[in-house]
Amino acid sequence: MKEILRRALTGVLYVILLLSAIFLNSDAFDFLFMVFGLACLYEFKRLTHLKGYYIFIAYLGLWWAYIYLVSDKALITLLMLFTITINLALLAFLFSKKEKSFNTLQKFVIALFYIGGGCIFLTMIPYKNNDFAQFLIMGIFILIWVSDTFAYLVGKSIGRTKLYPSISPKKTVEGALGGLIFALVAAYFLAQYETTLTLNQWFILATVIVITGGLGDLLESKFKRMAGVKDSGAILPGHGGILDRLDSLVFAAPFAYLTLNLFSYVS
Repeated sequence: MKEILRRALTGVLYVILLLSAIFLNSDAFDFLFMVFGLACLYEFKRLTHLKGYYIFIAYLGLWWAYIYLVSDKALITLLMLFTITINLALLAFLFSKKEKSFNTLQKFVIALFYIGGGCIFLTMIPYKNNDFAQFLIMGIFILIWVSDTFAYLVGKSIGRTKLYPSISPKKTVEGALGGLIFALVAAYFLAQYETTLTLNQWFILATVIVITGGLGDLLESKFKRMAGVKDSGAILPGHGGILDRLDSLVFAAPFAYLTLNLFSYVS
């Protein structure tokens, strides 16, 4: 009972912090995710035994450049494509049956673009034409939260078919499908309040986020399994580390950013 209360309290405080940053102002949101990015990098660094502190300097430089200095769409597209390429390579690693070890340079590149690039695009998503789309980014968080919550509930109640037992034994196919269905229901209601996207666009965005977010969750589970740990950290009582909370969003962010840009191009 104490564990449930601790998890609930931590979860509520996390959501309050997140929503406060979103609705306070864009600078608060930017700063929060810069800090979240540093925390995720620290935890990933421990998981992979990446030595040195150069990764933090590289991340801060890249984050500062792309959030405050770079406005050239070609440079943003280049970072997005490079980040997505790294993520796709990591998916090959996720589903590979072979043992894989990374050298220091590979760990550095993975950390910078999988974690750093993901946090950068998560920060960039709500910005369009110098406007800060508060309800859009809140909607993306809601989609992930709904998907995660109902994937757990559906999986626990009717889950029978294991999704990827060698990496995450408790996840089921039924849970994953339940998470997607309820995320689509949430997308329907979000479309009534955030009308910058059409209903069909919300459905597409929800599908992209749930699928890539689920893959991101599995990917982090593989890194943890390789490291022989249950959680990436212990900063959030009852929930583990920051990366444990953001693994889905960090991986999904560049794909969501690409999807939103395709919507703008098509429309």
